[in-house]
Amino acid sequence: MEMALLPWAQRVRRKANLPVRLSWGDAGAHSLSLGDFDEPRVQIHVRDDEALRLLLDPTLETLGQAYVEGLIDVEGQLEDILAMAHGLTDAGADDSPGLMGRLRRRVAHTRELDSDAIRYHYDVSNAFYAEWLDSAMVYSCAYFENGDEDLATAQQKKIDHILTKVQLQPGQRLLDIGCGWGALVIRAAQKFGARCVGVTLSENQYALARERVREAGLEGQVEIRLQDYRDVNDGPFDRITSVGMFEHVGLNHLADYFAHIRALLAPDGWVLNHGITSTDADDGEATKGAGRFIDRYVFPHGELPHIGTVLRTMQQGGLEVFDAENLRRHYAHTLAHWSRNFEARRERVRALVDEKRWRIWRVYLAGCAWAFEHDEVALFQVLCRPARQGAGGLPWSRRWMYGPG
Repeated sequence: MEMALLPWAQRVRRKANLPVRLSWGDAGAHSLSLGDFDEPRVQIHVRDDEALRLLLDPTLETLGQAYVEGLIDVEGQLEDILAMAHGLTDAGADDSPGLMGRLRRRVAHTRELDSDAIRYHYDVSNAFYAEWLDSAMVYSCAYFENGDEDLATAQQKKIDHILTKVQLQPGQRLLDIGCGWGALVIRAAQKFGARCVGVTLSENQYALARERVREAGLEGQVEIRLQDYRDVNDGPFDRITSVGMFEHVGLNHLADYFAHIRALLAPDGWVLNHGITSTDADDGEATKGAGRFIDRYVFPHGELPHIGTVLRTMQQGGLEVFDAENLRRHYAHTLAHWSRNFEARRERVRALVDEKRWRIWRVYLAGCAWAFEHDEVALFQVLCRPARQGAGGLPWSRRWMYGPG
């Protein structure tokens, strides 16, 4: 093993000088340093020779694979571990344009494929998500209006921000596509007086959302369905929201997705799409293999469009864009909250899932916080109305979205 690792370690020391100690054998009997330091900030212990193949030509995918499959153990602060991973991908392999390039995948989405992907990601267990989300279990980017809000406050502000943007009025009919555990439709009914339908493909979300609607006494005002958005056919709806769902639609299906929304929308209706976007103009995935890791272990078959693609396909689907807001900083902050919660309750979380799942989510949450912080991915809220209408229906300003301040 030392013969295989030594040339690689020398290259890493020369290019990056990382404060990392790599060890193998019983109790770490053998070790190499990947930089000059008094004490390592990160320690990697190789548990299986199979890890060598993944370490010697490192990407974020291969490093993540080695960790979640238990081929290596890693000790250190998460911030240092992430910095180490990026340092290894930059310096640990021979220079290769393909290593840094972005891949563009296209998936043939079907109802069965999409349903399986949703169940894989969301039906871990409600107790698992409850450990590190806020009390309302809002699993999407929060809105930190001032930057100092706690997570629960910022999540409620996000929901109110969305419902204020679409100018939701009492008695109006609202469809929430990908309703999660029901926080948005419950808030829309309680505060705004709307009549709501929420749809999800996750059986766990469906069961808990219905329970929460009953507990809130809103069964006559809020309906939760276990239903594919393509099967919703009881429009029109005055308002439609979609939060953290269109990432599962697929690049080739976005225009059809927005066209279906348009068909369900009242002529004077508004729709808001809140979703993660690629920062690559050609709809490529995150660099250094991060996108492939997420596809393999976290979000099977997910595809992220660039905001330009979102705007184009909205127009193709018959929607006119009125406002687009970039909340990338907000998602970096949200994910940092989730990652800290996950770490603080690590033993409780660990008891709810197997070791592999725990490792996947640990690296995923921290890695996504890094990606949003460094402009690898972004998040946009896009407000639309039906296209090809008179200008008189458009507001003069955006003042109603943010208030007098």
